Amino acid sequence: MSTPIAVGHPQHTPVPFDPQVQAVLDAMPQMPPMTRETLRGGPEFAFPGHDAIIGARAIDWEDRVIPGPAGAPDLEVTIYRPRGHEGEVLPAVYNIHGGGMIVGHRNWEAGRVIDIVDELGVVGVNVEYRLAPENPYPAGVEDCYAGFVWLAENAAELGVDPERIVVMGGSAGGGFSAAVALIARDRKGPSMAGQLLLCPMLDNTNSTVASLQYDGIGTWQRDANLLAWSCVLGEAAYSEDAPAYAAPSRATDLANLPPAFIEVGASEMFRDEDVDYATRIWATGGQAELHVWAGGSHGFDMYVPESELTKAALAARFSWLRRVLGV
Repeated sequence: MSTPIAVGHPQHTPVPFDPQVQAVLDAMPQMPPMTRETLRGGPEFAFPGHDAIIGARAIDWEDRVIPGPAGAPDLEVTIYRPRGHEGEVLPAVYNIHGGGMIVGHRNWEAGRVIDIVDELGVVGVNVEYRLAPENPYPAGVEDCYAGFVWLAENAAELGVDPERIVVMGGSAGGGFSAAVALIARDRKGPSMAGQLLLCPMLDNTNSTVASLQYDGIGTWQRDANLLAWSCVLGEAAYSEDAPAYAAPSRATDLANLPPAFIEVGASEMFRDEDVDYATRIWATGGQAELHVWAGGSHGFDMYVPESELTKAALAARFSWLRRVLGV
């Protein structure tokens, strides 16, 4: 396995960050390069509990254990339901958390899911999956697909309309969401109303201009991305022959996929691969809505939640969700 070599023009000048994003980056402590030895050795981030995030909002939640893929461990999910909709059949969002497929927990993104449940009156499901390198490909993506199948097959009991489920996620979760859409199409699995891909991690080759511009800069940097792909794919980490269910950019056929919403910052390393993915969906006659936010870092909505940039991005997301879910 060899590390991708920088190609093209020797000077890859980064696109400047939005001033509010830059202020947050300036205040962040300098992180050492990520390696397998330091993979989970960083600071522990405390996330508030579900009740604290929900506050006075009329939302109930529960944790469940559900079947995993055949022959694999069970999965944990958290389900959020809006009160006042008893007896109704609701749309659902199925969220897959980020973390490069190597770190993270579903509770990291509880706030993102709870906000959607509150805003749109839908059911939210947050899934836990196995992480690499302890569980390399295909463990994580098969867990994510199994959770989606469980949601669709148990829709009646959950009060969910199986024809109105959006699979969503940010970063690695966005890559997994794209992969789940590919698997569902290829295996003739449950239907999916849409795929909400937030700064998705799609391309294992790390060869785009954007992947070189953000080497040592930003909230998710090149060294972390190289490590992540090596943990997930081993010797095939940066190969153009890597499996598409691991790296959706490797898919040769993007036809007949559910409508996609693709969001990315102009100032992050996933910019070019995400734009390319939307372009290739359009080339098949498929539906994709692409938003490239000027000055946006990777995951800017999480780091600068009160910024004008985030407010505009959230308005676009909610608009698309209302359209595809019919709410």
